[in-house]
Amino acid sequence: MTVYFIVKYLHVLGAIVILGTGTGIAFFMLMAHLSRDAAFIARTAATVVIADVLFTLTAVVLQPLSGGLLMALSAASLTERWLMASLFLYAVAGLFWIPVVSCRSKCAIWLAPPWRMTSHCRRAIMRCFAAGACSAFPGFGSVMIILWLMIAKPVF
Repeated sequence: MTVYFIVKYLHVLGAIVILGTGTGIAFFMLMAHLSRDAAFIARTAATVVIADVLFTLTAVVLQPLSGGLLMALSAASLTERWLMASLFLYAVAGLFWIPVVSCRSKCAIWLAPPWRMTSHCRRAIMRCFAAGACSAFPGFGSVMIILWLMIAKPVF
């Protein structure tokens, strides 16, 4: 086994973690929101924030590091268009992910206590859900395209 193979394996594993955790989190948040139970939504959001930090954030931080190491090991250049497109889409995905995580954190911290379950809080939860749903498609789509670019390395 070569160093390149090990780093490539870790890089692909990181992509799987980002995609898998993101998909699972989206599913659990959707199910919680469909319940329309503000306390349940807040508890789910609290758990999801922990998963985001443990899994998604770790993979998001390690992905560029392993990718940079792969570039160095393979003598790839930042001028390759598939790589430039991947890095751009990575930034796009991050720009859509950060507000969603921030909203979930607020939901988990500020809305979990029962005495805060006012109609105002319920509206805030629904606004967070709407923002998350709107952000999910471009963020998730960017990750899907990055995965394809990473595998296909098209010349365009």
